[in-house]
Amino acid sequence: MQQLSLFDANESLSFPEDLLEYFPGFLAPQQGISLMHQLIKEVPWRQQIIQMFGKEVITPRLTAWFGDSNKSYQFSGTRFDPVPWTLALYNLKEKIQKVTGLPFNSVLLNFYRDGNDSVAWHSDNEKELGINPHIASVSIGQARQFEFRHKTDHSRKYGLSLENGSLLIMKGDLQHNWEHRIPKSKKLNNERINLTFRSII
Repeated sequence: MQQLSLFDANESLSFPEDLLEYFPGFLAPQQGISLMHQLIKEVPWRQQIIQMFGKEVITPRLTAWFGDSNKSYQFSGTRFDPVPWTLALYNLKEKIQKVTGLPFNSVLLNFYRDGNDSVAWHSDNEKELGINPHIASVSIGQARQFEFRHKTDHSRKYGLSLENGSLLIMKGDLQHNWEHRIPKSKKLNNERINLTFRSII
């Protein structure tokens, strides 16, 4: 499987490219679409209420948490207790582990129903993930822009389109120094699911 460079020659000088790996075509296009429709029907989706800047807000997307029975996860004041693996999710986890050589025991699913759904700037730096976590992100359905910026220098901001069937690996100290988001879009209105596989310690 071919890994593509994320940045042109100039950008790679200012972004530590070794913190991300991107594999387009990890899933075949029709396989990605079929999996998305299956998950939309089968997953017990919820719209979470989380704490942001001292206020309760409703997340502009639907979420679900699957994984091993003792791998709960908490962020923004909300606790996620895992639903047992489905066969489709477990098989996808095994495929990722085979390609990357990395172990995963849980997955967070985000369902973006249209371009109005989004996720705000954040880092996946919860203590349950360890110091320098590896996170494997699979995107299926509508391609959406993935943006990231340096925490102390917001002029260092980059983006790439996460295609249907693609796999993105975030690693190293990325979560310490960088934030990422999926912004809203007025043009891209089809459904999308993102699956972020993690290892809860």
